[in-house]
Amino acid sequence: MKKIVIGIMPQEKIRQRMLAIAKGEYKPKKGEPKIWFTSMKSMAEVLSDKNRDLLHVIANTKPESMQELAKATNRQPSNLSRTLKTLENYGFVELKKKDKRVVPIAKVTEFEIHAA
Repeated sequence: MKKIVIGIMPQEKIRQRMLAIAKGEYKPKKGEPKIWFTSMKSMAEVLSDKNRDLLHVIANTKPESMQELAKATNRQPSNLSRTLKTLENYGFVELKKKDKRVVPIAKVTEFEIHAA
């Protein structure tokens, strides 16, 4: 499974960095974070023990539907859906539509954190 590099930096510095990249003034180096959080607290909320466990369950069991994942994790489908949408927004999970089902796919299970 792929490892992803996460950065933690104040919002203003993230904005300055993004503008510099857009203007061509800065080119990100290999190995630099692709995903940024503004604080350890916000990162910890998204990458809680429970959510990291969820990513491992998805990677190991490869569920064919949200219902199957809900059963495997003893979580309510509505709660699970919200959590998976958040993880998808950060690129940690892919929610693939297959027929009338949504199949969760773990994209990442290992994280390297860089705090600026």
